[in-house]
Formats: sequence, C-alpha cells, structure tokens
Amino acid sequence: MDDSPLKDRTVVVTGAARGVGAALATALARRGARLALLDHDEPALEATAAALPGTTLALRVDVADGEALHAAAEAVRRRLGPPSAVVANAGIAEGGSFAESDPATWRRVIDVNLIGSAQTARAFLPDLIRTAGYHLQIASLASIGAAPLMSAYCASKSGVEAFTHTLRAETAHHGVAVGIAYLGWTDTDLIRDADRYAALRELRAHMPGPARRVQPADIVAARLTHAVEQRRTAVYIPRWLRLTQLTRAAIPPLVLRATRRTLPRLETEQLVHPTGLLGPGGHPDRTTTPGG
Repeated sequence: MDDSPLKDRTVVVTGAARGVGAALATALARRGARLALLDHDEPALEATAAALPGTTLALRVDVADGEALHAAAEAVRRRLGPPSAVVANAGIAEGGSFAESDPATWRRVIDVNLIGSAQTARAFLPDLIRTAGYHLQIASLASIGAAPLMSAYCASKSGVEAFTHTLRAETAHHGVAVGIAYLGWTDTDLIRDADRYAALRELRAHMPGPARRVQPADIVAARLTHAVEQRRTAVYIPRWLRLTQLTRAAIPPLVLRATRRTLPRLETEQLVHPTGLLGPGGHPDRTTTPGG
C-alpha cells in the first residue's frame, strides 16, 4: 500500500515459517515491505515465502546460533539493504512439570526464546542504528503472569520482557525505537498441539474467561503490523491485557490458589509428564542438532 511507511523498506521476521510469523509476513508483504524471513524449518519457510507477493528472502537460520544469525544479517543487508525493522518472533514451548522435564529440552526453550531473541537484536542492531529503525520483541501474557507446567516458556518470556526494556533504554539516543508485544492465546499449530494434552487444556480452562480465548493469527498479525508501522512501545493483543500490568502483583497468589486445588489431581492421574517440544515448529529439533 502506497501510504504505508513500510513500503520498499526491509523488514526481518524470525520464526516466520508458520503461525504468527507467517501471518505477520503476509500482512507486511501487503504493506509493500521487502521481507527477510528467518526460520530453521526450511521446507515450511520456503512454502511461506513462495506464497508472498513482492521481494522476499528466505534464510534457514536457528536463532540459537549466533554465528548463523550474523551471517544472515550480512546476507540481508547485501541482498535487500539494511533493515528498517526487525521482529523477534521465533519461539518454542514445552509443557509438563519442571521436576520431570528433560534438562536439554528445557534449556532449548530458553536458548531459542530468550538467548535467540537477544542474539537477533545483536546481529541486526548495527543496521537499526544506521536506519534509525524499530525492533519489536514478541512476548506473551506469560511475561506478566507465570503459569504452572510451562516453566521454561514463562521464564524465557519474562526474560525477554526485561531484555526489551533494557535494550530500549540503551538505544533510544541512537534513534532506535524498541517495542514489546504481549500476546494472549493465538490460534497456531503450537496451541493446537498443546490442547492435545489434558493438563495443558485444563491450564487454559481454569483461566478467567477472557484470558482463555484464542485469537485468530491474522487478527494478531494485523495488530502487529500496525505496531511496526507506528513504532509502538507496547502492544497488547487482545487489548484488555494492558489491564494485567496494573494487577500483576496479584497474579501469582491467584495462580497458586488455583493450582493447589488442581495439580494434586493432575499428578494423581499422571497428566503432568513433559510433552516435549510442542507443535511442528519444534519438529526440526528432533532431526537436527541445536544450532544446526
């Protein structure tokens, strides 16, 4: 669209093969952006890129691999020009009790969601300083209120929230804007996979009504695209999530009270065993080594 500030600008999206990343890529392409799409699931990434109009560069990259990210950044600036916006969207999840979790899988969630987000910023920050650009970090309701049976995911999303605030403070004087997006439940393959597990279904079922509703990915992508265009400091999807910032100190006691009633039964029924990485986005981890 001719009136979009993203027209003919280079925009990077990580975790772009499917889900929110793919929907966001579609929305950004319609706004006329030149897209660099990064993901470590090459077949799905190429399928997403092939369906988009305009100029698109698809790069197989594991965000947990810092060297690969720096090589990707060089390829993006060489082939599309320095990015004006970067969306750190790549993320994975695992369900189940922390005590029974596999340490390597637990660490992999942290490496992708937290370390990978920081390494994405590190790789592209020189470009964003050059273009006085915008960095958007995809966070979660889990950044505000941690939930049982999702310890690695919640820890990583709390971490990216703190990292984003720090990055914003350190780069503002360079003209770089840094935003954070708090997403609720979104209709993706990851969420649909999580719903196959009784304990995770109950986790969502015991949340307050508005908090357990699932948002369509294209609606989420439209809001995120607007946030990139407006260089927003924070975006909440759905909008009511903003209210949780006012009451976040009260959330852990409420979660504790609810889970004291629910978890004993789930443990008795043996429903809290680790799920492994959820969704098809985690499938490449089962066939390739981390960072490969």
